[in-house]
Amino acid sequence: MAGRIYLANVGANASHRFAGPVFPDGTFEFLPIPEDSELPGGHAVRYRDLRSFYDRDADLLRYVPSRLWEWPAHYDPEFESFTYGDNCDTSPRAASLRRIDPGDFLFFLARLVRWDERGPIQEHGFYLLGYLHVEDILREVTARPSDEVLGRFLANAHVRRGLCDPGLWDRFWVFKGSARSRRFHRAVPVTRELASRIFSSADGSPWRWDSGRTDLQVIGSYTRSCRCVIDPSRPGHTERAGALWDWVKEHSSQA
Repeated sequence: MAGRIYLANVGANASHRFAGPVFPDGTFEFLPIPEDSELPGGHAVRYRDLRSFYDRDADLLRYVPSRLWEWPAHYDPEFESFTYGDNCDTSPRAASLRRIDPGDFLFFLARLVRWDERGPIQEHGFYLLGYLHVEDILREVTARPSDEVLGRFLANAHVRRGLCDPGLWDRFWVFKGSARSRRFHRAVPVTRELASRIFSSADGSPWRWDSGRTDLQVIGSYTRSCRCVIDPSRPGHTERAGALWDWVKEHSSQA
């Protein structure tokens, strides 16, 4: 598929002491990070509100510490209307997302923990969860958008934050996906093999797999910031894109 490919590391991670589960058949649940403060009003999505992708009657509370059950979750990305927001103007981690154009792809990477029938087995890994095929971009939001715009972006966590507290219209951006956007049925593993084939450092050099760090640590360090990882206009990147799409096709579909 044409279009540049960006990568954003999302969801609960090591600093939150919990992570989304991935099961032996590759199915998974996405757990967002907690909001950094309580949000007044009725627009916030709380952890008790989250539902399984595979069974909308099932909640996700068994995977979340009980202290967070009533706390607002920063549910971003969301895979119902396919939006993702970030503070592209104020957060260095997200600055490169300002260069996304309609037609580009924004892939989401998360650190998940393996579960079996007994519960978590404390084996973590990085996985691709899905992507937006970017269709629309809401830039530098400093005030409540029009009702027409809200109708398209209402489900996004940053928009919900602004509706809860007007002080949180804080120049965030929101990216909305087209009908080609996907939340994968199965998590797509990001392995050393895959990373060595398709990813490079910001300066174009290969990733360094230092003996003093685990593969998980290396992948985490190189993906901490959002950035363009594949640009078909650059030499060799069309082949990288093909390898990524083949890998996704192999691992993401329902068995």
